[in-house]
Amino acid sequence: MAQSTGHGENGDRDRSPDEAALSERLGNLDQRLSEFRDRRTKTEQPAGDGEDRAARASAMALGFRLSSELVAGVAVGAGIGWGFDRLLSTSPFGFIAFLLLGFVAGVVNVVRSAGAGQNRRGGS
Repeated sequence: MAQSTGHGENGDRDRSPDEAALSERLGNLDQRLSEFRDRRTKTEQPAGDGEDRAARASAMALGFRLSSELVAGVAVGAGIGWGFDRLLSTSPFGFIAFLLLGFVAGVVNVVRSAGAGQNRRGGS
């Protein structure tokens, strides 16, 4: 037993410099990480970052609105065509005709919402 206690003390003495060196390295690493984080946060957030995010969100909202208007036009046209086919027994013809009319109406709504039609009228 006495032998193992002596061995344990030698082990503690051997670990002590290693622990001190490890603690010092850990402190240096922590300091370097905090400096790196400070530099990274300064470079990642330029002055106009909030404006850039707002512009991207606005562009996404416009894209979703335009695509939903096109899909809605096609869906409404298809629904009306299906209804006419059911009422008048003109199986594919009403559906096809109103699907195409719905597509045209959707494209017109997209062009109107995007403002391309206003630019053309304003120039004339």
